[in-house]
Amino acid sequence: MDSSTLRLHHSDNVVVALRPLELGEVLVAEQKLAIRSSIPKGHKIALSAIKSGQPIYKYNQIIGFATIDIIAGDHVHVHNCGMGEFDKDYAFSSAAEPVTMLAAEQRRTFKGYRRPNGKAGTRNYIGLIASVNCSATVVRFIAEQINQSGILNDYSNIDGIVPIHHGTGCGMANSGEGYDNLQRAISGYINHPNFGAILLVGLGCEVMQLKHLLSEEDSNPLLQHMTIQQTGGTSKTIKAGVAAVTAMLKNANALQREEIPISELTLALQCGGSDGYSGITANPALGRAADLLIASGGTAVLSETPEIFGAEHLLTRRAVSESVGQKVIDRIDWWRDYTHKNGGNMNNNPSPGNIAGGLTTILEKSLGAVAKGGSTPLQDFYLYAEPIDKKGFVFMDSPGFDPCSVTGQVASGANIVCFTTGRGSAFGFKPVPSIKLATNSEMYRHQKEDMDINCGDIVDANVTIDQKALQILDYIIAIASGDQSKSEALGYGDSEFVPWQIGAVM
Repeated sequence: MDSSTLRLHHSDNVVVALRPLELGEVLVAEQKLAIRSSIPKGHKIALSAIKSGQPIYKYNQIIGFATIDIIAGDHVHVHNCGMGEFDKDYAFSSAAEPVTMLAAEQRRTFKGYRRPNGKAGTRNYIGLIASVNCSATVVRFIAEQINQSGILNDYSNIDGIVPIHHGTGCGMANSGEGYDNLQRAISGYINHPNFGAILLVGLGCEVMQLKHLLSEEDSNPLLQHMTIQQTGGTSKTIKAGVAAVTAMLKNANALQREEIPISELTLALQCGGSDGYSGITANPALGRAADLLIASGGTAVLSETPEIFGAEHLLTRRAVSESVGQKVIDRIDWWRDYTHKNGGNMNNNPSPGNIAGGLTTILEKSLGAVAKGGSTPLQDFYLYAEPIDKKGFVFMDSPGFDPCSVTGQVASGANIVCFTTGRGSAFGFKPVPSIKLATNSEMYRHQKEDMDINCGDIVDANVTIDQKALQILDYIIAIASGDQSKSEALGYGDSEFVPWQIGAVM
């Protein structure tokens, strides 16, 4: 291997540039390979001639097909590599190896909040949740009045007020996939263990009625609800909302952090603004950290179904049963139909930023993205925002749009988020802390106020995947125990509740 390039598998016919390469450079360690054009860092170089129509291999997997004849030393990218159909061996459950679990005395703990229902929280927020966009402004005004009053200064165990608002809740069908998605998302936030108390606010006449979000048997004093119409308008609802929250503060503040096994952590695995380093550094390191968490009894949730397209066969092989693996394939087929009906296709990814960072096709992007899921068996496949009821590695269906996907993961029960990025994604996901993992050192240095951990040193400082995974797990435990992540310190998280909308807006 030349120090200027990285070959990920001996069967690959491309290597990755670890620095910008110029026309005429000769890579001595790559059989004196002559570079035929300027090639940016993170992009691919052909190791040998590849005829038009022949597959291009990276990670020992097909990432696309040559659209023209490619010569050794050529830059391999969107100008000469494209999508193509090929057979995949789903080999259901063939790679589902049992997890070697840590002994109870070896399992670590974090300092979290044990809720009365047994769930564990990593934060203790007050949630103000709008059932419909029509109550979004009132929810925001209630939060502003509480924050301006300074009353929260008297309650040190409360992390703050989170106004949860969105752009839907009415003008939609009152049944079907879109309605179910929104109902599960809001219900998941209402019941999330990172909320110590909840005020649910509706308008009154919307499709997403409060009665459909609340259990008839629920008499929880830390869950209050009201509608603007019934309360008597905007000003009266703001006043009533402030009073309702104020009345809940003492009880919400009474809960103290305590030692809780990390088996109670549910980790959302996400990537955004990916680049050519994502599948080499941060994603496999996060996957190894997920394995470590799972070995202690924890849960890790992979999502973004369009971004496993082309790599779904790697998940079906890890499925605990053929029925679980078939759920993956059935949902991929659903997405093919969904995108077709909406005038799109499954290769509308990568984004312009992904392409600039070295990713060429959705196949390449997906193979890197799946690495976040580690190596343990796939225990089950869940619909968007569906409550997760199994431990270990699971998958939740979602779009690839990051705020929408994480909204579903949080609603499903994730109480901490790890987010890998190569281009520099910047947002958070209250009430759940979000940890940003940089895939390359250059971006980490440039955007250090947003990035929690640099994974670029796996390539440029010989840090091993195992070493980085331990660093990530240590950081996860520290953040779960109350330390602030970078996005929390910046105040992100009030605007990223983005439920997945399916269906006509009417």
